[in-house]
Amino acid sequence: MERLRRLWRGRTMTYGVPLLLYLVGGSFGLREFAQIRYDVHKLHGTVDPALKEKLKQNNVTLESEYKKLEKSDLDNWENIRGPQLWEDSRAVQKQRREAARLKTE
Repeated sequence: MERLRRLWRGRTMTYGVPLLLYLVGGSFGLREFAQIRYDVHKLHGTVDPALKEKLKQNNVTLESEYKKLEKSDLDNWENIRGPQLWEDSRAVQKQRREAARLKTE
């Protein structure tokens, strides 16, 4: 009986067994959480076939985007000031419209 009591109060039972229980229990718990993650991925991974066909038709390549940029005029542009955080955007727009109207007159 004394030997069993000494074993129960020893470092192995105090630190070793709980550590092993946490390791084994944690591995089972992580496996369940990982399985949930994979199940959700399977659910959200399915794509409607009609949508898949539509995405295949809209092929955007680097060359097509480059051709669009070549067509646009990038040398003649105007810097437009946006409103500051403390300014009202409608007031700034009103001032810009007024300035543009005065330029055309």
